[in-house]
Amino acid sequence: MSSLTLAARDSSTMLRRNLLHARRYPSLTLNLLLTPIMMLLLFVYVFGDVMSAGIGGGGADRSAYIAYLTPGLVLMTIGSTTIGTAVSVSNDMTEGIIARFRTMAIHRGSVIIGHVIGSVLQSILSVVLVGAVAVAIGFRSTGATVLEWLAAFALLVLFATALTWIAVGMGLISPNAEAASNNALPLIFLPLISSTFVPVDAMPGWFQPIAEYQPFTPAIETLRGLLLGSEIGHNGWLAVAWCVGLAALGYVWSKSVFNRDPK
Repeated sequence: MSSLTLAARDSSTMLRRNLLHARRYPSLTLNLLLTPIMMLLLFVYVFGDVMSAGIGGGGADRSAYIAYLTPGLVLMTIGSTTIGTAVSVSNDMTEGIIARFRTMAIHRGSVIIGHVIGSVLQSILSVVLVGAVAVAIGFRSTGATVLEWLAAFALLVLFATALTWIAVGMGLISPNAEAASNNALPLIFLPLISSTFVPVDAMPGWFQPIAEYQPFTPAIETLRGLLLGSEIGHNGWLAVAWCVGLAALGYVWSKSVFNRDPK
């Protein structure tokens, strides 16, 4: 059996292990998932009329604000879900199971690969649930073609993969689960200072570059363009560049930390 086949087999075993853990202990995933859903309901039903009037420059239109808000909340959902990955990786590192895996005849990288694939699958499932809530309260895609829907799905998978590798690195360097959760908080904080809730040009001039050139804003604007037909411009290649760069950085970082000899 080739080394590639062994790696695939061991990675699938670790993926199954992580999915079983998520099924048996769903409270963390549900708690993280509730954050974007509560934000969606809060901003639509409490602030929706005011926010839509401010963005559109006309009368209040809650349905228009649902369309504007949903792409940002979908990506915020991915950020929230990957915090659970950081916590899960930290638990593995601190509870002794990794030390046991190191003594077994398994592919060394299969442990973190299983975490990454499991996290991406959970992120996509979470996106589907948040999207279903958005559709239930009025979100509608305006004329997106099948190709644009496929491109939107590919962007979500790529974005989830990038954030997951960063979350894995954060989990590996954290001394405990609480620290891992705190270290991963930027994955929820960054969407709050992006174009999720208001356009970048509505922000103070000194703050606009911070909001515009962080990872979430280009991805949000690209997703809006694909689903709602708005202008994508340079955001498409910026989003892909951010995703590829973060995924590569997270992979190299995680591999380096994981391969260190334990103290």
